[in-house]
Parts: sequence; C-alpha cells; structure tokens
Amino acid sequence: MSHLKIIADDKIPFLKGVLEPFAEVIYLPGAKITAEDVKDANALFTRTRTFCNEALLKNSRIQLITTATIGYDHIDTAYCDAAGIRWINAPGCNSWSVQQYITTTLATLAFKQNLKFSELTLGIIGVGHVGSKVEQAAKALGMHVLLNDPPRADREGGEAFISLEQLLKESDIVTCHTPLTKEPPYPTWHLASDDFFNRMKNGAVFINSSRGAVVDSEALKRAISAVLHPLTPFKGGGVTPYPFIGRVYILDVWEGEPLPDAALLAGAWIATPHIAGYSSDGKANGTAACVHEFCDFFGIDDLKNWYPESIPQPPMPTDFSLDGTGKSHEQIVYEAVTHTYPIWNDSDRLKNSPETFEEQRGNYWIRREFKNFTIRPANIPANTLDALQKIGLKISD
Repeated sequence: MSHLKIIADDKIPFLKGVLEPFAEVIYLPGAKITAEDVKDANALFTRTRTFCNEALLKNSRIQLITTATIGYDHIDTAYCDAAGIRWINAPGCNSWSVQQYITTTLATLAFKQNLKFSELTLGIIGVGHVGSKVEQAAKALGMHVLLNDPPRADREGGEAFISLEQLLKESDIVTCHTPLTKEPPYPTWHLASDDFFNRMKNGAVFINSSRGAVVDSEALKRAISAVLHPLTPFKGGGVTPYPFIGRVYILDVWEGEPLPDAALLAGAWIATPHIAGYSSDGKANGTAACVHEFCDFFGIDDLKNWYPESIPQPPMPTDFSLDGTGKSHEQIVYEAVTHTYPIWNDSDRLKNSPETFEEQRGNYWIRREFKNFTIRPANIPANTLDALQKIGLKISD
C-alpha cells in the first residue's frame, strides 16, 4: 500500500505514525492546505479549517475525505458527490465532550447566580448526538427540558418536540446544538436572528456551541444593547455581583472564526475558542473514525479496530474527595464538574488573548471527560450522588 498518499491536518491528534506503514503521509496546517498539496494525494484527513471545495479538489486524485469532527460544513458535499469523492464525518465523536462543556456551564450558572436546577427550564434546539446527551444531563440535574428538532419531529412525530416559538417563550436557558445548513426546509444559518432573540423569555440565557453562523452576530449585539443592565462577565474566582438578568450569553463558536467579534467577546459571560468538543477522548474518537474509514475504503485490514493505545492524563487528579456538608445540590454539582473542567480558564484565556484563538485550539490542554473521574463522597445526599452518576462521573464505594 506504499503507493497511497495522504494529506493530513497536522493538528489531528494521535494520528502520526499510525498510517505510515501503509501510505505516505504529509502533515500540514489545515488552513494552509492548497490544491498543489492535494493534487497527487489519494486521501485528505481534515478538521474544520480545510475548505474542501472545487477550488481545492478539482484537479486532484483525491478519492476520500475524512474529517475528525461532527460538523462538515467545511466540505462542499454537493461537489464531492458529483465528483465521485467519498466524504465522511465522525458523528457523535465528541458528543460527551460537549455534554461536559454544557453541564459545566449550567452548573456554573446555577451556583454563581444562586439558582435551583429544579426551577429552571432548559430549551435544547437540535436533539441529535449532542443535544440528546445534554437533555439527559439536564434532566439528571433536575431541570425541566424542552426540545425543538423539526427534522426529528418529521421523522418520529411531534409528541416529544415543541415549536421554536414556544421553546423561546418558556425557556430560562436556550442552547443550540444544530448543524449549519442553508438548505430548506430547515436552514439553521442565522437561526438566532432578531426575531429569535425578541421571542426569548425575559432574562433568559443563550448558549451556542454548535456553529458560529447559527447566530447572527449583529442581531445578538442588538439584543444585548437593548438590555439596560447586562450581567457582568463571569470570572472564575468570584461571584457575579448583579442579579440574574439578560441578555446573558455563552459562546464557544463565532462567526468569522478565528477572529471573534470584539464586542461579543467582551460581553460574553463565558467565551471559549471553539473547544466545547475538544476533550482528548473526543479527539481520539474522531481520529479513530477517520482511520477506520480510510482502512475500509482502501482495503487495509490491519487497522480496522485501531484506537489510540493511551490517552494522556489530565492535569488534575482523576480520583478526588468531595464533602457535601452544608452545601446545596447545586454547589456540590458545581464543585464536582468544575474539578474535571475549570471552564473559566478557557474563557479567561480567550478574553485575554483573542489573537491566539487558533493557537489555543491547536494546543489545547488535556481535558478528559466525566467518565474518567471518580468521586470519593462524604455527606452527599443520595439524589445528588445519583445525578452525578447519571451525568457520567464515577462514585467510589
């Protein structure tokens, strides 16, 4: 198989050395891969920064494109289909990572704003691999959950889903987990528009960790400016001095990446550089999906079950004690989840250095998902322990 050639994004983790016995592999920065680079390659391993379109692919030998991501809006699928180029993404590969991000965000909001999960309604727009896990986590914490997913409602019936208008009217927190599409019948490009924000419940929180262009940035800025007393952006060490009032928003994805809008960045309660799905576990899953597809496509049996032999340990202990004495359900959950993921570090880093957006993504720290952590509990109520287990953490006997 030495005649095969692969061009690969040099930030795809765990890949180097895996396919070299079977192909020539050239690693390049994803945003800088050119038509000249791919013209004599058989396969392209990407992330979100390589735009796989006619300009890149027209005169190439590319037969297969794999992307180690859930999203595939960087791939011109219509062109690839017409040109006979197979393409695949890695659906669900980082869904547990995004669940960790959203769960940590919800716990941080609840604890820092002295809110009760049981009194909050979460509206989830897009209930696929990620949205379904967010739904499970929110229910485990004790939140009421509303779901909006027109494609699923068409396929399955509408009993489990409500209209977007109703969801926006009734939700205290709205979180988006849709793909980015412009095609009917359910385009999501600029779904979060002026009308969207105007329909939101007074004081509601908005979260986007799907794709940047799902949000009309100018509409979000207009919604923010309409509020007289915006919430002070969150800093990890302190408690926010203002009451829970909108428009509060959390953004992990941005129109115009890697250049986040300066005004939106400054006003965001939590702002991160498109890393919600960047756990090391999720990255390993995405890379494995690409390797498996390559091997299936080119008939290489040796790596059909390949998975990274080891994933590095995170910087914090994976076995830790947690005493619930005198603490609320929300505080215990907050302390548990932020032990695994101190989300404010990511936010402060981006706010302090937005010009290093891509570097922060490319050199992201070793974040491990909930399943890798074990709590040694003391004086924690049974219902809270049950919630922690249901979101994915392990409880020591």
